[in-house]
Amino acid sequence: MKHLEHNEPDPERRAFGRELARHLEQTLDGLPGIYRTIFMLREVEKLSTAETAEALAVSEAVVKTRLHRAKTLVREQLAARLDDPLEEAFAFQAPRCDRVVAAVLERIGAGRR
Repeated sequence: MKHLEHNEPDPERRAFGRELARHLEQTLDGLPGIYRTIFMLREVEKLSTAETAEALAVSEAVVKTRLHRAKTLVREQLAARLDDPLEEAFAFQAPRCDRVVAAVLERIGAGRR
């Protein structure tokens, strides 16, 4: 039987991609207008620095500075947005862990008698 390869992501990866896209969209929506506009024109619409500067009637230096600030804000806000659920998902449950370990050790000890 020949193994068929496919390039489609598995359901878990698709769900993760949708969730990440939702977080990115919310993060971009929360950016101050001057940064969101620059980010969208440069990173989404793929306008050049010169084209963006002309469209907004600002200098190319302003476009570069605002784009850098926008990317920094996106990175920081996405990290904060994604860290909270991860911390909750992988939080160390010390009291629960202690109870589980005690129960396992008790069962192991009871089996030796």
